Amino acid sequence: MTGNECKKVLIAGGGIGGLAAALACAQRGVSVQLLERAARLSEVGAGIQIGPNVTRILQAWGLGAALAQVAAFPKQLQARDARTGQVLGSLRLGGRAQALYGAPYATIHRADLQSLLHTGAQAAGVDMRLGQTVQGWRDTAEGLAMTTAEGLAVGAADDRVGDTATASPWVADALIGADGVWSAVRQQMLGDEPPRFTGHLAYRALVSQADLPAHLRTQDVTVWLGPRLHVVHYPVRSGQWLNLVAIVHGDRSAQADAWDAAGHTQALMQAMGAVGRDLHERLASVPAWRQWALHDRAPVTAARDMAQGRVALLGDAAHPMRPYLAQGAGMAIEDAQVLAQCLTTHAGRVAEGLQAYAQQRWARNARVQTRAIRNGRIFHATGPLALGRNLSMRLMGERVMDVPWLYGGGPR
Repeated sequence: MTGNECKKVLIAGGGIGGLAAALACAQRGVSVQLLERAARLSEVGAGIQIGPNVTRILQAWGLGAALAQVAAFPKQLQARDARTGQVLGSLRLGGRAQALYGAPYATIHRADLQSLLHTGAQAAGVDMRLGQTVQGWRDTAEGLAMTTAEGLAVGAADDRVGDTATASPWVADALIGADGVWSAVRQQMLGDEPPRFTGHLAYRALVSQADLPAHLRTQDVTVWLGPRLHVVHYPVRSGQWLNLVAIVHGDRSAQADAWDAAGHTQALMQAMGAVGRDLHERLASVPAWRQWALHDRAPVTAARDMAQGRVALLGDAAHPMRPYLAQGAGMAIEDAQVLAQCLTTHAGRVAEGLQAYAQQRWARNARVQTRAIRNGRIFHATGPLALGRNLSMRLMGERVMDVPWLYGGGPR
């Protein structure tokens, strides 16, 4: 290897961001090796929202028809007061999103999106190795040599991964850290502090719509806003299931480590306080919750936060964000599209390609991170700020609820 020509990319992490990057790069002719720590691909959580900026990319990757088979396509987003149940405002989605932004607004189960990306990556020739965690790398004359979390070289000579007696180190021209909010690649690249606990707890659930009373079934996105809380629910799996997420403020010291733990309805109700009858009935209809402590980082400040030399970060490894703009997965998919474009445009200059990727992505990611933090304050507002929020939504509706810079922007 020349050390500068991009013949092979190694991606650490097989979540949505890693699979998206693998697919995008492989479709452009880049040889891709993906390492995922889990013994099998699975996705925690439940549903996600993907705006036109994201579905546009999935369609460009040839996944539009498959997406249409598993996603739901809500016709509107409605905001309601968590205490009174009053409708505060609405945003038309459906045909309006298609007409304005050239792609639909969709809601999808995370596992279904991961499956689409996994199938696409396999079809594009990505070499995936499960049960392997990239811990770090070292520069060699041949390129970047990776080590696993167990301290063993990833085998290139044969399939007996970790057999150091027969396998030489796996060497790549570029390393992409898509290994999530607790990224080991980020730790070596930036020597960064651990992610910060936001003080917010997310309770997530998935319920069959057939099991709900008729008046609780819906094909819309609904957001309930209240003091120090909000709830969002929307259809997934072709509208047959309802995804619910309730976010409340928690104890910063006692609950920071909660991760995919059992959540209890009584604890959720206690954290939320008094809510209106409509919302209370919907929450009470959920048989079981899972709880997550939400972590993030401060918004990125420069391109060097996303790429240095022949190593780059992508998705949550680079810019974990709060869920109040519904763009965590979306920004990872945008990252993947730009990464592939830059690696092929600068095919003979790996470091330049990764630097170009970071230059194109860092400011937009920082803007989304900042806006998500701001939205959280607005969603959970109390007192005069909450009154101003409600009045603005009633008076201006779609003008304050739509985000043209987000849905119309991003890579093309």
